[in-house]
Amino acid sequence: MSLSGRIAFVTGASQGIGRTCALRLAKDGASLAVAARNQDKLNELVAEITAAGGKAAAFPLDVADEDQVKSTVKSAIAQLGKVDILVNNAGITRDQLVMRMKRADWDAVLQTNLTSAYLLTQQVISSMLKQRWGRIINITSVFGQMGQAGQANYAASKAGLIGLTMAIAREVGSRNITCNAVAPGYIETAMTAVLSDDLKQTAIKQIPLGHVGTPEDVASAVAFLASDDASYITGHTLSVNGGMLMG
Repeated sequence: MSLSGRIAFVTGASQGIGRTCALRLAKDGASLAVAARNQDKLNELVAEITAAGGKAAAFPLDVADEDQVKSTVKSAIAQLGKVDILVNNAGITRDQLVMRMKRADWDAVLQTNLTSAYLLTQQVISSMLKQRWGRIINITSVFGQMGQAGQANYAASKAGLIGLTMAIAREVGSRNITCNAVAPGYIETAMTAVLSDDLKQTAIKQIPLGHVGTPEDVASAVAFLASDDASYITGHTLSVNGGMLMG
């Protein structure tokens, strides 16, 4: 699945799934524009990709800031020439029962997880339309498919990403641009590491494969959807959840 000559823009790339996706796309031959709020972690990622013989550039970005999104994408295209592959991975949680959830926490999660994907897609789409080739990959969640108590904002944002994915797929399919989503289940990341052992064991009991996933599992799905091997797949949500949700 060679991505040689392709330019990939990955948000939330400083850690976890985003970082692993960036490393995998670079390994497959893509040049990377990596974006996140943490400049130091981005620099470490760029150094790792470069040391392995790849090409990458860091772009500090708060995806919740519309002006930053516009200027950062413009800078990335100016520096790297184009964006072929967009991975909308940046996401946050602000968990609380809906009856107690503050409006600010609802807005922050929707802005970061969902609105940012719309803004970033809007900024890269002309680059893809010009060359009649593009891959847009949105990282959603199993909880956008099945809901989760205490995560009304998060589940709504991730469900919204699935709808956004299908709408964009219909809009740009005729120009050889695909738009798909990847829906991770329980993945071992810094975000899940803080959960109690009891909660982890309860989660594992719901997974037919009997173990949690890794960021590499998600990155493999992203790399596939970014490649020419997935050229006839669009508007699809690829579940990477060990069987946690079927159907």
